[in-house]
Amino acid sequence: MRFLSFHCDYFRYTATKRSRSKVFEELNDTNKEGSLENPVVFFISIEKQDETDEQIYQKCILEIEKITTQLKVSNIVLLSFAHLFGELSSPEFGLTALKNIEKLLIEKYENILRPPFGWFNELELKAKGHPLSRISRKIN
Repeated sequence: MRFLSFHCDYFRYTATKRSRSKVFEELNDTNKEGSLENPVVFFISIEKQDETDEQIYQKCILEIEKITTQLKVSNIVLLSFAHLFGELSSPEFGLTALKNIEKLLIEKYENILRPPFGWFNELELKAKGHPLSRISRKIN
């Protein structure tokens, strides 16, 4: 698993078109668009090797907690982002992984936003410009 995070003033999305993935979430009034103020936005790539790593969720949560604790932020965006990285997991596992990460974070964070899986999104964000505003991690 890999992610790139941005500490932002705000994040907004609108789901615009289905991606080529056979796996997708249905759109409804609550997930077609969304926004969050002062979030850390995590662009997450779920990789093939994650499918056999029993500790992958705990490792991911630990890294997210380290970043959000340093930044003193309680708003999180989890965005599936397959465009940056190598050998991806199956789409089925990718969706399951994102949902599991979201479930584990719900208890600890004020607001979590997860745009629907399997859709192209129009994104708007304003990234902050401090030393920890952009962080990447490879989790293995």
